[in-house]
Amino acid sequence: MSVARAERLVNLVLCLLSTRQYLSADRIREIVPGYADAPSEDAFFRMFERDKTELRELGVPLEVGRDISSGLPDGYRIARRDYELGDIDLEPDEAAAVALAVRLWDSPELTGAAHGALLKLRAAGVDVDQSSPALIEPKVRTTEPAFAPLLAAVQGGQAVTFDYRRPSPTELRRRTIEPWGVIWSRGRWYVVGHDRDRAAPRCFRLSRIVGEVEPVGPPGSVSRPDKVDLLEFVARTGSEPMGTSYAKVWVARGKAAGVRRRAKHIGTRSVAGVAGDELELELHYPESAASWLAGFGPDVLVLEPDVLRKSVFERLLAVSES
Repeated sequence: MSVARAERLVNLVLCLLSTRQYLSADRIREIVPGYADAPSEDAFFRMFERDKTELRELGVPLEVGRDISSGLPDGYRIARRDYELGDIDLEPDEAAAVALAVRLWDSPELTGAAHGALLKLRAAGVDVDQSSPALIEPKVRTTEPAFAPLLAAVQGGQAVTFDYRRPSPTELRRRTIEPWGVIWSRGRWYVVGHDRDRAAPRCFRLSRIVGEVEPVGPPGSVSRPDKVDLLEFVARTGSEPMGTSYAKVWVARGKAAGVRRRAKHIGTRSVAGVAGDELELELHYPESAASWLAGFGPDVLVLEPDVLRKSVFERLLAVSES
């Protein structure tokens, strides 16, 4: 968020907190610093709508109403009774757990919510120190594209379908499951649920899901069975040997030194008029290869295997659409 917008939001909150009357949008434009810079009335209303949405997402309770005696149009205010937080008393270990949780969730889907909660706790006077060294340093990363839709499906009780890449033989298969939970085990994310194709419980590694996760059927139709230990289930069924695989890639001339250091030179060729080299790459950790190669952008093109090429393409497409 820009400094100017942050200052405007603070001014808006202070203004709406300090009045007992409902202030119309036109009146807010006149007295709140920052809105007068809008070049037109339409630009102001777009700016104001964005700011209202931002405040509501931060948990600021905006009231919409009208003062009958004034005869003015609908306006806005913030009631102090709804805005002010009650006393929050966390023990030192509980405050440390909150700080650890904020460090833990390193994903676009969860980072905003975690930091928003932290901001509210600090506003209530709870000392949550993120800067001090933690005895436990979390390493969880939720960078898998399938994480958000699968978590939403679990919360909404809805079945999903997706393409799943098997480790051996390398092939894609369509799977339809009723998800029970998304968990972290042994450095990987898994979704556990009832596999409709096999008519049995199964777990699937998120890094092997290719393409979109699509919802199937109505929400609320899936429920997790009682007395199912998801962690124990993954521990029994989710262990798979890590194998070494090979990939052939094209690298633009003079680019992607990190790939070149790990690869064997095969030959030279041009792609779309750009000179480059064909390399053979040994992948000791094939599950992370797609994200790693996608990080080089147009300088690296996966030639084979086809599954890896599609995985890299999906990641680049997701970045271009974000």
